[in-house]
Amino acid sequence: MTALYIDADACPVKAEAEKVATRHRVKMFVVSNGGLRPSQNPLVETIIVSDGPDVADMWIAERCGPEDVVVTGDIPLAAKCVEAGARVLKHNGEPLTSANIGNVLATRDLMADLRAADPFRTGGGKGFTKADRSRFLDALERALRSAKAID
Repeated sequence: MTALYIDADACPVKAEAEKVATRHRVKMFVVSNGGLRPSQNPLVETIIVSDGPDVADMWIAERCGPEDVVVTGDIPLAAKCVEAGARVLKHNGEPLTSANIGNVLATRDLMADLRAADPFRTGGGKGFTKADRSRFLDALERALRSAKAID
């Protein structure tokens, strides 16, 4: 049975994901280490894991499979989920697949090294836009349809 897993810490699209999951009648797991208000939606289960590095990531990675969709901005978690056969989306709707996850991991590592080498670097990445939200909704719709097709 298809499920939607949300790596909820710092996820800007939880509400949008819940709407799409509800429309498709798909169970949604919102996983974090706390600080979230549980949804009243019976299809949404809030999972609070213990504190610790990557505990929420491990919970998701151990449960997702080929019929599932995972939403995360965490690239190492995405790699584990892709390896498990799940469909993986970043918050902006960008799909992470077996064809691109290696390059995405390498770029992540390179950028971490560059940031560490420049202590005077200021600012962060670009902000989350309405266009990102729209791309996410479209991508999630397609991913859930695809996952349910093999369900």
